[in-house]
Amino acid sequence: MKAKERRERILDIVKNSDVPVPANKLASEFDVSRQIIVQDIAVIRAADDGIIATNRGYIYKNESKCQREFKVKHGYDRTEEELTIIVDYGGVVKNVSISHTVYNRVTAKMNIASRYDVAKFMKKLENSQSSLLGNATNGYHYHLIEAPSEEILDNIEQKLDETGFLVPWQEWEK
Repeated sequence: MKAKERRERILDIVKNSDVPVPANKLASEFDVSRQIIVQDIAVIRAADDGIIATNRGYIYKNESKCQREFKVKHGYDRTEEELTIIVDYGGVVKNVSISHTVYNRVTAKMNIASRYDVAKFMKKLENSQSSLLGNATNGYHYHLIEAPSEEILDNIEQKLDETGFLVPWQEWEK
């Protein structure tokens, strides 16, 4: 198989997958090395910037994204862990908001889509006099998460729940 044909098939596989596609799975399918796949992805991304690399594999950012809001609770010490879970599972943290008794809903844009973005956010937070928005509400806050599919949002929700971040729906009014 020629490189051009392989790249077209890789793009098709990633576009049509509901879950991240690991490079080693693609390498196995096309009987090439993982490095060849990484190089192919770089060439594909030069022409089509829709492929996003996550820690769990490649995803394709479709224009028709799914969004879901999660209510979570944690302190500063678990911020990086929470954000990393979301991006590793293929989500983008669009914003953070709190429901304040005096100011009502307060929202800040985030657009965190990768581990690099998480690290950049944490460094910016560490080097500033600012604190997390959730500090105003004892660690409770909301994140609007965007992902290519409902299945990815379900996986993120499950992992946030397993790791103790997710606030159950029954407690959303508290």
